[in-house]
Amino acid sequence: MRNPLSKKIIGIEPSGIRKFFDIVSEMPDAISLGVGEPDFDTPWNVREEGIYTLEKGRTFYTSNAGLKELREEISRYVNRKYDLHYDPVHEIFVTVGGSEAIDVALRCMTDPGDEVLIPQPSYVSYLPCAVMADAVPVPIELKAENDFKLTKEQLLNSITDKTKILVLPYPNNPTGAIMTKEELEELVPVIIEKDLYVISDEIYAELTYGGKRHCSIGSLPGMKERTIVINGFSKAFAMTGWRLGYACGPATVIEQMVKLHQFAIMCAPTNSQFAAVEALKNCDMEVEMMVEAYDQRRRFLLNAFKEMGLECFEPYGAFYVFPSIKKFGMTSEEFATRLLSEQKLAVVPGTAFGASGEGFVRISYAYSIENLKVGLERIQKFIESLGGNDGRI
Repeated sequence: MRNPLSKKIIGIEPSGIRKFFDIVSEMPDAISLGVGEPDFDTPWNVREEGIYTLEKGRTFYTSNAGLKELREEISRYVNRKYDLHYDPVHEIFVTVGGSEAIDVALRCMTDPGDEVLIPQPSYVSYLPCAVMADAVPVPIELKAENDFKLTKEQLLNSITDKTKILVLPYPNNPTGAIMTKEELEELVPVIIEKDLYVISDEIYAELTYGGKRHCSIGSLPGMKERTIVINGFSKAFAMTGWRLGYACGPATVIEQMVKLHQFAIMCAPTNSQFAAVEALKNCDMEVEMMVEAYDQRRRFLLNAFKEMGLECFEPYGAFYVFPSIKKFGMTSEEFATRLLSEQKLAVVPGTAFGASGEGFVRISYAYSIENLKVGLERIQKFIESLGGNDGRI
């Protein structure tokens, strides 16, 4: 019987994040600090709008690009928040989560053999989406000594005559790294000189700390026409299950992305779109409250790691910490597997986010302080069992 599966899909490894999540779901008394999902409820006014939409029977298809009201509100929102200026009719479209936007952008912008630069460690979907688009993913190994930022030198050294796209994953999952306006400005001349396009994944743009506000590379001179900005509602607005994202970019690219979306998806969920209008209009205060809570958890974890003697650079974005476990003489996979087996605590091995994640694990602080305390106690016990720490939490 002929093999029904494509070689491409067989060659792609399943998500390393979900592997540990699935094990935890079957293990009594196990807890997880591995999943990047806010523990907050979607703000009530947003839920109320979703309920109202259903009660009024607004369950029809929207336009392929999304509700006009939502695209207009996205345009106003990115303008006031990130100094981005996009025409809501031709330069914005609404997707089923930010992940769909990444997939569609890569499939619409690459031909077979085009190279896509992917700084790693980074979100697990970039590389497989590039492969499924018949592009060639080219990882760039980010360094802890550079706070996992992409440098001008690294970018230059990675470019060939086949390079077409740079994925810019900041604020970063899994490291929590950010890039400032000044650091992004160093990349811009290279991007323009080498005639590259940028897919800027800014899903964590609202989640920055220590007075460090997010800067979008699309707002810098000469970059709007070269950049697809991807964002969404899952992280900042605690709307993961509503499955809603958006892409902003040049009309010529957005038009083709909408066409592919039209055939594959039709439109994003209608009640989610109505709810998202309310989120963008009236949830600044709720977002600020969640950011303050995340920042408290971030500082709590960093202080605890310091007391344990667990090395971890200070992240200023997203809701992850990325401590080094190199001194224990285990791979990231071994460390995470033993921690789960011996202490019933799930974290994600750094290699789930690329080979350069070796020697690190990702811990999410999208969990309550109470859960974090329990998790830290289990990490403490595990480290003590390895003979690698004399400190206490």
